[in-house]
Amino acid sequence: MVQLQSHAGDALAGHHIAWYVYVLRTFLALIVLGACAWGAMALAYQCPGPALVRYALIAVWVALGVAAIVALLRVRAGAPLRGWPLAFLIVAILVIAWWQTLRPSNERDWAPDVAQLLDPHWNGSQVTLGNVRNFEWRTETDFTPRWETRHYDLDKLVSADLALSYWMGPAIAHTLVSFGFSDGQRVVFSIEIRKKRGQAFSAVGGFFKDFEATLVAADERDILRVRSNVRGEDVHLYRLNIPAAELRKVFIGYLERARDLQRTPEWYNTLTSNCTTIVFELARIIAPGLPLDYRLLLSGYFAEYAYDQGGLTPGFTYEQLQTRGDFVKRALAAGDSPDFSTLIRQGVPGDDPKVTP
Repeated sequence: MVQLQSHAGDALAGHHIAWYVYVLRTFLALIVLGACAWGAMALAYQCPGPALVRYALIAVWVALGVAAIVALLRVRAGAPLRGWPLAFLIVAILVIAWWQTLRPSNERDWAPDVAQLLDPHWNGSQVTLGNVRNFEWRTETDFTPRWETRHYDLDKLVSADLALSYWMGPAIAHTLVSFGFSDGQRVVFSIEIRKKRGQAFSAVGGFFKDFEATLVAADERDILRVRSNVRGEDVHLYRLNIPAAELRKVFIGYLERARDLQRTPEWYNTLTSNCTTIVFELARIIAPGLPLDYRLLLSGYFAEYAYDQGGLTPGFTYEQLQTRGDFVKRALAAGDSPDFSTLIRQGVPGDDPKVTP
């Protein structure tokens, strides 16, 4: 009887060990699968040389990954693994080492709308911005480029507006911030991808070092109008509820970000370094306790997040702010009017003094 119990205990222990080994190997197989998918995309976007060479390397990489996964899942408990997982690990280390050699640069053949880097200088309240974009857009490919030097007095800084431009459904929007001055001047800051000439935006490419980041400062008749009137995007404007004393900190934060990008180029990342994350980072200068939220990733809902944190004009529901902030019809009617900024703000709470809760 004792011997039978001993055999039963050994069998149960062996069963448990086999189960743990199976779980471990399944877990490792999933890691290999993820690494295989990442490596294939990294090679697709960044592998130098002719397309045929790139496709061949991707095929070899994927085949090696599949072989490693099969070896991990099919081997019996206690049996030795074949060399495929080890081979995949060695090649993966080489791929990661190559990936780390890729460096962002400010020296490329850039698309015209991001050809110049913002050049900020400030001394006390006096700010000079070199390379403020003020293009005259007729279509996305037909435009007159203009890069200007403009001067601003931070003692006259009175407002900041959040603009969301929807280009891919309700969950995804481009985030811009427009600063207003008591002398009538306005300047919009926007973190954007720095496309190379002939390159198109890719959200997936933004995960794989396909674009550098740039901070554009622009006239509203350029950067807002091109979205509402030329590209046909849905654009909403919200007055930010930022105390006047704090506006300067946010404005200077953008200038410091521009200077950082001048000195040290950075990759744009669709998830971690994009148009919305910098707004959140700057907002935390004012309110360090701002919570993380899924709406920081789904940028189309960022205005709702700002509303919940008390960051938009008080006294209105979010739905009222969203509806009244939709300025596309007003922008189309305004065209290239010198009063474009005033006309698009008609009916916007916080911007239009005639609008009350």
